[in-house]
Amino acid sequence: MGNPTHHPHIVVHAPALDGSRRVTEGDVTLGLASHLDDVVEILRLADLDRIEVEESDLIEWQGGGPDDWPGLSEHER
Repeated sequence: MGNPTHHPHIVVHAPALDGSRRVTEGDVTLGLASHLDDVVEILRLADLDRIEVEESDLIEWQGGGPDDWPGLSEHER
């Protein structure tokens, strides 16, 4: 029958050398994000925009949370 309460397991991976973070659902790469807004847009395009990006426990943040974007700090100085 399948599991009707199945929720997507989204992983925002640890930042790469350029500061971008890969966003995956299971084995599928949904996109590359370099900012929190990118994560929101990637999930919207994957029809997962009902997820609260910063608060949802459906998203696993690896190597830093929603505020950790090492690529951005260089541009702000």
